[in-house]
Amino acid sequence: MSRTSNRTDGDIVRDFLSVADLLEEPPLARLYAYFAREGEATVQDALTALDLAQGTAYTYVNRLVDAGVVEVADDEQPRHYAAREIDLTVTAADDRTYTITPSLVDAVGRRETDDDIDVYIDRHGVAGLATALSYAVARERGNVTHRLMAQDLDISPLAAELVLQALRPIVHEHYGIEDSGASIDALDVDDRDAADHA
Repeated sequence: MSRTSNRTDGDIVRDFLSVADLLEEPPLARLYAYFAREGEATVQDALTALDLAQGTAYTYVNRLVDAGVVEVADDEQPRHYAAREIDLTVTAADDRTYTITPSLVDAVGRRETDDDIDVYIDRHGVAGLATALSYAVARERGNVTHRLMAQDLDISPLAAELVLQALRPIVHEHYGIEDSGASIDALDVDDRDAADHA
């Protein structure tokens, strides 16, 4: 669902409204992200994986199909559905531009299950989350730190670290960035040796 110059204004507005629904309703975003990750899946697959009630799952899938962000991939029973690629750039009132991608929709979809993402959206909105996601990608590539993000965005280093950690799995799923280095927990260090060298 890329915004291109050969599309009519009506198509672009419809696309924007469809994506806006995803960004305002985390359960829809979560379901869209599931189809995007799986490639193709049935409603039964989705309701099992996401622990949805059957009626709710069918209602949500129908809404996503009607919105044009999910399509029927295989009409044989049971039907298989697939997410359509979203790549929509919007300009905010402050003239900053934001690109709405499947990774951003995935992050919004995790709002109900990740308190750090939920708090960040409450404080900074979805546009702020989009900015944090770009910092998360840069951090996983080794280009920025949480302190630089905190300084750039005028937030606390703790808030920056919390959202970057929450967004880390999304970055690795969507951007194909290899894990680099080891966490402190993964290091095999004898506490006595560390104390001797301190």
